[in-house]
Amino acid sequence: MDLYAHSNSQSEETWQKLSEHLTNVAALASCFAESFGASGWAHAEGLLHDQGKATVDYQKRLRGGARVDHSSLGAQWAAHHLGPAGRLIAACVAGHHGGLGDGRSSDGSCLAARLKKVVPKMFEDADITTPRSLSLHFPFKPHKNRLAFQIVFFTRMLFSCLVDADFLDTEEFMDSGKAKWRKGFPALSELSERFQGNLRTMLENIDSTDINKCREAILSACLARAEEQPGIFSLTVPTGGGKTLSSLAFALQHALAHGLQRIIYVIPFTSIIEQNAAIFRKFVGEDAVLEHHSAFDTKRYLETGSEYEEWLRRFELASENWDAPLVVTTSVQFFESLFASRTSRCRKLHNICRSVIILDEAQMLPVPFLLPCLEAIKELASSYGCTLVLCTATQPALHQNEEFRQGLDHVREIMPKPKSLYESFRRVSMEYVGSLDSCELSERLREKEQVLCVVNTRREAMELFERINDIEGAYHLSALMCPEHRSTKLAEIKARLASNQSCRLVSTRLIEAGVDIDFPVVFRALAGIDSIAQTAGRCNREGRLAHPGRVFVYIPERGLPPGSFRSPAETASEIMRMHEDPLSLDAVTEYFRLLYWRAGERLDAQGILSDIGEAVGDLFFPFKTVAEKFRLIRDEGQTVLIPWDQQARDLLKSLRYAEFPGRLLRQLQRYTVQVPSQALTHLENAGAIEWLQKIYPALTEEGYARCYRDDVGLAYDEERDFTPESLVF
Repeated sequence: MDLYAHSNSQSEETWQKLSEHLTNVAALASCFAESFGASGWAHAEGLLHDQGKATVDYQKRLRGGARVDHSSLGAQWAAHHLGPAGRLIAACVAGHHGGLGDGRSSDGSCLAARLKKVVPKMFEDADITTPRSLSLHFPFKPHKNRLAFQIVFFTRMLFSCLVDADFLDTEEFMDSGKAKWRKGFPALSELSERFQGNLRTMLENIDSTDINKCREAILSACLARAEEQPGIFSLTVPTGGGKTLSSLAFALQHALAHGLQRIIYVIPFTSIIEQNAAIFRKFVGEDAVLEHHSAFDTKRYLETGSEYEEWLRRFELASENWDAPLVVTTSVQFFESLFASRTSRCRKLHNICRSVIILDEAQMLPVPFLLPCLEAIKELASSYGCTLVLCTATQPALHQNEEFRQGLDHVREIMPKPKSLYESFRRVSMEYVGSLDSCELSERLREKEQVLCVVNTRREAMELFERINDIEGAYHLSALMCPEHRSTKLAEIKARLASNQSCRLVSTRLIEAGVDIDFPVVFRALAGIDSIAQTAGRCNREGRLAHPGRVFVYIPERGLPPGSFRSPAETASEIMRMHEDPLSLDAVTEYFRLLYWRAGERLDAQGILSDIGEAVGDLFFPFKTVAEKFRLIRDEGQTVLIPWDQQARDLLKSLRYAEFPGRLLRQLQRYTVQVPSQALTHLENAGAIEWLQKIYPALTEEGYARCYRDDVGLAYDEERDFTPESLVF
């Protein structure tokens, strides 16, 4: 009898045969795994993943019967016939729909339970190919102190190959038209040609200033080192040195020189992804850059119809598996995916192999997850053909040494003389002024015609702004303003600065990275040295002053925020007392050395590496538990749509009744504010929220009038319980 993998609304003659699906998935997964030398492993899991469909129960399911477990049977075959390593294939097969589970747990869905489960037998005459006896040797070089992590990482890569191949083959059968939209991205060689042409145009038209000459020298150094063998590099470039374009130049030339398949740009702040992506599009084209971040998961709402732009369809699909030449994403998306268990998160992993990965602002690697992140970086470079560039103005002390044996080995610095480069870009003097109460701080801001003050919390920003907003040219910036609102305010601020008008800006740390703005005087609430350095980069940025810009670091009246923020700030305070120039490379190295040394076991605060290591004996690894623990942001909050201008109001009106909201949601990303879940509840209780299509929270017109201010954005007190009455202004 004929056995089928998938049905459609047509007659059985058009259904996809099971043997065809298994063969297709095995071939495609094998192709994906070639990039890390595991084709045999991937071919085996492809043949086994739907073996459970060759049963009476599943064939009845295709004809309207009850749901049936079709993945345990193939997992059991792998575990019983492929030796101990077969448990890794079994984990992938068992989880190819529900995600990688734990090896052992009290949960009946764990792998150990699945391998003992009584499942229906296959048809004896089923035309199903099973894997031959395989020599399942690991394709990576085992390291005795890292073997458990290596095996777990390898298993996730295998899982990625399987689930992406399964999705793609199923999509080809169910919706071949949709599958065709995945094709059409330009090759890296074409991107390089576009980049070089636009770069030449830019260089021909810029002023020949000392800073621009330094930027050209940085670019030249990046191009000169691009021919070197893949591995781990650092790019230590002061703020304002043009490292965004220089690192892209390195990545393109390096990828072409070594046959790497894509470039992945990893940025810690969602707030600046769109800005960097816009720069990349300007230099390599609108059709080449995939943004993937969490403002809205639009792939769930893919719109169909001839009016939908070709490139948007392609990017919606490419966000599922990163099959694009240039990907711009967040640190959260990148690192959480490397430790994920869900199929949707893991699909992209095999496409990270043989890529150039730029870790922008590498000093922002989260301290409580530093050791797992470093292990992932090592493994990508040593076993999966990746080149990683730690790109930052303040290079963290991540190199392996006697004090930090878990650090990175063989890191090559791209810039020939980082210390000399720092001196070339040194444009500020810094003074640590100690404690300042809010009254004294506000008076100091009033005294300056043009001044920036960066604070640690939204509450501090709001309260300090309220003290100075009665004078002309006072501004506030925080993430409680939607991106379109922030862009408008930044344009106003830059215009006032350019025309030498008074301008006093109070901002949260969102101003620190990627915002091209230039003040003569800057105040910074005490924070980590890396944050202080980023703020200092907004002072005398273009070197136009006849004297150094002034940066004042102070201890805020409320003290330091609790939690993980406190230790970096206290360490920075110590460094500023020890070093005349706390932003020098020696001071920065000492800062990170102290920070990491003091953190100790808190560099893996969730115990992820120990959880993995304990399971190496029997290969029943805690994939699901690790994924749940590796959450860089515990409460990502809720996205609220803001009717900030007429365009936003028109989009919200259309969204209210849209059958396919994907396109509208993408356009509305510029009109969103992320708030804690508790804050959304309070806003809803205050009658300020309406749920469009019962899914998307948006400020009502009345809620906007009461709760959203032109000077500060969404106005609520996030550090105190607030009542509906407190939302009225």
